[in-house]
Amino acid sequence: MENFENQGDIGLVFSIMVGKVSMAINRKLYRDFKSADLEFTPEQWTVLYCLWNKDGVTQQELCNKTFKDKPSMTRLIDNLEKQNYVVRIADASDRRTNMIYLTRLGKESKGLANEVVLKAMNEAFEGVSKEDYELAKQVLNVVFENLKVSLI
Repeated sequence: MENFENQGDIGLVFSIMVGKVSMAINRKLYRDFKSADLEFTPEQWTVLYCLWNKDGVTQQELCNKTFKDKPSMTRLIDNLEKQNYVVRIADASDRRTNMIYLTRLGKESKGLANEVVLKAMNEAFEGVSKEDYELAKQVLNVVFENLKVSLI
């Protein structure tokens, strides 16, 4: 697509494709996590998800992986630490840097959290063909990459 034709196109893309879908998924996950007695938010889940894939990373690595700014990440980690999902440990080679590790509770929550997210995503994508899903994923990745360059 070269250019948007009019303001209505821009409003439609922003409000429906990005804002409303993202908000709906977050609300669904928030409710489903709560129903499953998981005491974290969808935003906190993104941090836990990164740690489940690679435990013991810096706060900056988590910022880079989740595309969150440092103050937001600090708040997320503070709350996850208060809830006993993660712990900060000073890096042995650079005590100014904290490494973020999962606690036992953080590790144990992975299976149930993944079940909740998988069920919610299956509900969200019901009726969407695999081809349409792959195309949507590809398009959104291109849009993200286009924007990421200007935001770094």
